[in-house]
This record gives sequence, structure tokens and C-alpha cells, in this order.
Amino acid sequence: MRILIVEDNVSLADELTADLKRAGYAVDWLADGRDAAYQGATEPYDLVVLDLGLPGKSGLDVLREWRAARVQHPVLILTARDHWAERIEGLKAGADDYLTKPFHPEELQLRIQALLRRAHGQVNQAQLSAAGLQLDEAQQQVIKNGESFQLTAAEFSLLRYLMLNAGKIISKTQLHDHLYDGESERDSNVIEVHINHLRAKLGKAAIETRRGQGYRLVEPNA
Repeated sequence: MRILIVEDNVSLADELTADLKRAGYAVDWLADGRDAAYQGATEPYDLVVLDLGLPGKSGLDVLREWRAARVQHPVLILTARDHWAERIEGLKAGADDYLTKPFHPEELQLRIQALLRRAHGQVNQAQLSAAGLQLDEAQQQVIKNGESFQLTAAEFSLLRYLMLNAGKIISKTQLHDHLYDGESERDSNVIEVHINHLRAKLGKAAIETRRGQGYRLVEPNA
């Protein structure tokens, strides 16, 4: 999953980027509201972590522009603890959740997980589940029929995206757009290698190849 962090505090942005990358997310970072307004509307982000006090253009104005342009990716706003009015205005403008500074990195990750599940129709699930699989995001492992399989970072990121989109055909272009940040080189052969590694762990039938279209995570015996 690809996340955009919009935060002008460099030390906080560096910390958030490192934490989220360890959690298997592709992360882009911007510090200016004007850049965020454009990039957030043109790149296929799965979620945005948005500070409201930004140079160039306020986070609130950025969010309003996105929603007016029908940009629907989930937005989690960051606010100072005593700025309750900002939180209210952010939610009115279309934010999906908020977190007050300072915060614990684990709380941010849990909120992000919940927002991503909600965005993909898994509203009432405490853990990502699809196609007979349960994903332990904290340990980066998958459980199938009671058996746990440890995943590499790349396998984990790929499987999480397929599970959030279970039943849908996902093209290689989509996988590149959502699994890599804007600075990473993208090699279509690498995706196929990781797909084959997942099949070795989960069974060949777990992930279907649609020639010329992409891949689909399928229900058992579907």
C-alpha cells in the first residue's frame, strides 16, 4: 500500500517514514501544501497522513481541494493536542480520522490499518482476512488453515494488497503504483517472482494469473 505523508516537521516526517516502511508500506513525503495538493490528486495513493499546519497552503485547504475534485483516498489528519477546532474543521472537510500530537507510532499504524480495511469494505474486522487467509500485520505473517507462514517484506506488501482487493483482477501496473514509492525502480519481473514465492507457501491455486490482465486472489475451491 502506498502512503503519502504531508508534514513539514522534518524529524517527525523522517520518523514516520521509517516506521511505515518497516510496516511494509511504500511512502512518499512532501512538506509543502501546494505540492501536496497536486501530487495527492494525481498519484494513486491508498491513504494520506496530513498535517494541517503546512507552508504554501494549509492542510485544511489541501483537503478541501481534494474532496472538491472527488479525490476519495482516506485521509488521516495530524493536529496539535490543544487545537480541537482544527480537528472539527478537518472532519467537516472530509477527513476520515485524526490523531493528536504527540502520538505513539503503533497507534498511527493501527489507525491506518483500520482505515484501509474500511476503504476496502472490511468494516467490522479487527484483522485483515480474505480468501481463507488471515494476515498478522504486526508479525508480517499469514495464517492458512491454522498454519502460519512467515513472509518477506516484499511478499507481505504484495499479499496485503491482494487481500484488500480479493476477488478483483489486479494488473502489474496497479501493483507497481501501489507497492512502490515514487523513487523506486519498477521491474515487472520482480512482481512475478514474488507471486511465485507466495504460491509456494499458500498453494498454486491461491493466486490466479489472468494472461494479459493481471492476478487475482481467489477463494478456496472457487
